[in-house]
Amino acid sequence: MDAIQKLNDAIAKVAGGNDLYDTYKETWQYLLESYIGGEEYRRANHLVRYQLETEPEYQARLRTTPLENHCASVISVYNSFLFRTEPKRDLGSIENLAETYDFMRDADFDGRSLDNFMKDVATWTSVFGHAWVIVSKPNINATTRGDEVEAGVRPYLSVLTPLVVLDWNWSRSPSGRYQLNYFKYLEDVNKDVHTVKEWTNDVITTTVIDMGEETITDTIIEPNGLGKIPAVCVYNKKGVVKSIGISDIADIADAQRFIYNATSEIDQSIRLDSHPSLVKTPETNAGIGAGSIIHMPENLDPGLKPYILEFSGASVDKILGAIQHQVSNIDKMANTGAVRATESRVMSGIAMETEFQLLNAKLSEKADQLELAEEQIWKLFCEYMGYAWNGDIDYPGSFNIRDTGSEIAQLKTAAETSPNDPQIQKGIAIKVAEWMELEYDEDEVMPTTTPEDRPVHMQEMIMGGYEDAQILALHPEVTQNDINNARTALLTNQGE
Repeated sequence: MDAIQKLNDAIAKVAGGNDLYDTYKETWQYLLESYIGGEEYRRANHLVRYQLETEPEYQARLRTTPLENHCASVISVYNSFLFRTEPKRDLGSIENLAETYDFMRDADFDGRSLDNFMKDVATWTSVFGHAWVIVSKPNINATTRGDEVEAGVRPYLSVLTPLVVLDWNWSRSPSGRYQLNYFKYLEDVNKDVHTVKEWTNDVITTTVIDMGEETITDTIIEPNGLGKIPAVCVYNKKGVVKSIGISDIADIADAQRFIYNATSEIDQSIRLDSHPSLVKTPETNAGIGAGSIIHMPENLDPGLKPYILEFSGASVDKILGAIQHQVSNIDKMANTGAVRATESRVMSGIAMETEFQLLNAKLSEKADQLELAEEQIWKLFCEYMGYAWNGDIDYPGSFNIRDTGSEIAQLKTAAETSPNDPQIQKGIAIKVAEWMELEYDEDEVMPTTTPEDRPVHMQEMIMGGYEDAQILALHPEVTQNDINNARTALLTNQGE
């Protein structure tokens, strides 16, 4: 009996988590389901069950209720801005190493480049509030670096969601810096066989557990040659508790669940309104569908004759109004109201500009956290390779979020107000060139053409290799018809 109890205690010690994990596990699972949606969300039974509703009726309602996944939509918007421009990396002394090139091309030994890997990290930090990145290097007992190069051994990355990080512990060093001194995570799950890995500063312990048989089938202990735990906690936004970040979708998930249930109410309202319930006695035979016949017993009490139970619930319009209100709330919480097309049509210019600024601030904070995390990753990479990190990582600090259509309309008004002012026309040309991603030298003064010299100047620009869009950007007074006429004259002269 004592041996069985010791075995159970060992399994619980290896497979269990700490108090913070136990506290936040259900919340993390809910956030994961809200982001993934689909069958995962359906199986979680986030649809409120009616009183007296049978299991088949509830399952049928689950199958017919679609999910409008705002959590995934918001995170997709964030990532589209965050990674529109690739981060700048000055890798210093490791710039030209073959391992560095291979690491950039395949960061996780699963074919993902470092940029794609960091996109996944950004996604999971948005979902959970934080994620962990492990920087590992296989131990093949190589004696020289040449042996490692020949065997293809180099550091690689693994991203861990909070749901698989079972336990961790921080300690404060004499310098005041916090360092991990214990880290445990679920490395692999194959049916009932779970592989758990534990890190300390001295050893790495890998334990294989058969949860079905409740037995530990294998334990591997190897030295930690790095002398530290190579785990990086990547925050979306730091919370009040260390190692627990703030999710982007914590409140959005609740609003999404409300919309999900309200959508089911719309479906039920339409069904009840189109197909009201028939109240009858068991002896009464009633057909189904339009024109059906009802057979009543001859001696049936008049008070028991069949009748239609009219639906008197909330109207579909009211439910749709409540859903639209929640969608608006989601846009406010995520600062994406000015980005979504349906919302931008009803927002004023000042409101949109304010929304752009709030979204830009949120994205800048997220980019700072990713930049800090990647620098920590490269430091660990260098330690594995025997180098000192002297590089620099720079993620975009500001994001070009603007309402181009509104600004173009404003500049068009300005151009019409002062058509003969060269300074105003030059400024407008610069802005248009920026939107069209054209090169424009602000110091170059492009004189305003007159109807007399315009044909010759247009021909010179065409011969100089300028495209129509560039000519129009540099000369707001020119029309497409002027360019077409100049090109025709040029072709005629060349033909002669």
